[in-house]
Amino acid sequence: MGVLGHAGGLHAAPAAAKPNVLLMMSDDLAATLGCYGHPVAKTPNLDALAKRGVQFDQAYCQFPHCNPSRASMMSGLRPNTTRVTDNGDNLYKNIPGVLTLPHHFRQQGYATARYGKIFHLGVPTGEESMDDPQAWDFGLPFRDERPYPPTRVSDVKVKAGKKQGLPWQETTGPDSNMVDGEFAEKAVGWLEKRDSTKPFFLAVGFHRPHLPLVAPAKYFDLYPFDSITLPESPADDEADIPEPARNGAVPGYTLTSTPEQRRAAIRAYLACVSYMDAQAGVVLEALKRLGLEENTIVVFSGDHGWHLGEHGLWHKRSLFEESARVPFIIAAPGTKGVGKRSTSLVELLDVYPTLCDLAGLPAPDVLQGKSLRSVLEDPGVSIHDAAFTQARRGKNAEYWGRTVRTKRWRCTEWDEGRNGIELYDHDADPHEYKNLAEDPQHAAVLKELRGLLAEKLPPIEVAKK
Repeated sequence: MGVLGHAGGLHAAPAAAKPNVLLMMSDDLAATLGCYGHPVAKTPNLDALAKRGVQFDQAYCQFPHCNPSRASMMSGLRPNTTRVTDNGDNLYKNIPGVLTLPHHFRQQGYATARYGKIFHLGVPTGEESMDDPQAWDFGLPFRDERPYPPTRVSDVKVKAGKKQGLPWQETTGPDSNMVDGEFAEKAVGWLEKRDSTKPFFLAVGFHRPHLPLVAPAKYFDLYPFDSITLPESPADDEADIPEPARNGAVPGYTLTSTPEQRRAAIRAYLACVSYMDAQAGVVLEALKRLGLEENTIVVFSGDHGWHLGEHGLWHKRSLFEESARVPFIIAAPGTKGVGKRSTSLVELLDVYPTLCDLAGLPAPDVLQGKSLRSVLEDPGVSIHDAAFTQARRGKNAEYWGRTVRTKRWRCTEWDEGRNGIELYDHDADPHEYKNLAEDPQHAAVLKELRGLLAEKLPPIEVAKK
């Protein structure tokens, strides 16, 4: 069947017995949630979701860049298979007839709707759409989210701008004046008016905290400037980091701002996270109000992580923990792991087979992830020995990186090791400050992990555009 797959011969459960699905995603979100232990983040709605679901503490994207990550997650296929490695690659041209997650649910009789960014979309322009036209009964049309509402004069007197720091803006007016508030409001409207004879698959993709860091002023007020600190790191942190992984390797992401500008941008990032959390809360509250909570599987995830100065980095597209790891929560009614945290290694590839399993739908036979049902029943269970992530860096994305994360280790290669190798021991070094790749004491571990990378992630054949 190639990579198209089929759901061969299995019979789905009767419509009345099928659970609903609510998939919520946040763009460029690191593990900066209260439930993930961030010291100042205020995210009460997602924290509450974690308490009625399972919070996965070691979940990883397959490619920390918007289009590659989302194409992989929504197709259930690794980037080696999708050949989507930048925002211009087209999943549907690379794999004609690919059956994406929402399209599959639609074929199985679900009412499907999309509000916001689920597949790739340029933010804030509303262009570059890689949406699956066959996935949705209804998809809210994309648009440029600008102009933003009027600005409130900030108490933080730090000049912001692309050259000086990351741009941020405190806006006036209600939450619905910005697109994430609009997505939440209209998604609730769809829930209220949907065809109640069908189970639903509702996907809500929030833009924030993707740049620009713009949110209503009240969310900035949650974060006094003096509460914002910069990540601490050794003075020589960069010394053992290979060139492709360093600050400056991706020119557009080069961090040159002052410490005060970085603190102001971190404050703005957290304000955007709190704004996004509030909009997630609007949708979750509607589920409860409409009596849908007890029969709706809720999945919340970032598409990849984000750097806020760790290792001197800002933005995404790195293979350090902060970029590869994602916040990931599943609340599945009737499962036994409610309110617990799991340290099981998870890949975003697992979303597709998990939802098929929980909904009683046949899973396409080409999916490359695993169902997390057993972990939802017992969060102490582990289903993966390793999680894999790939990235491209460099002025022209010429450096190809691949990394494997096990419970203890992270091993990263750049161009199969020709442009650098990294090895980090998370038991002793959870922030990945000490590269052990040249330490003979760990030669056996390094050899084993590099062999695993070569086996699992061969070089990607770039699709012709």
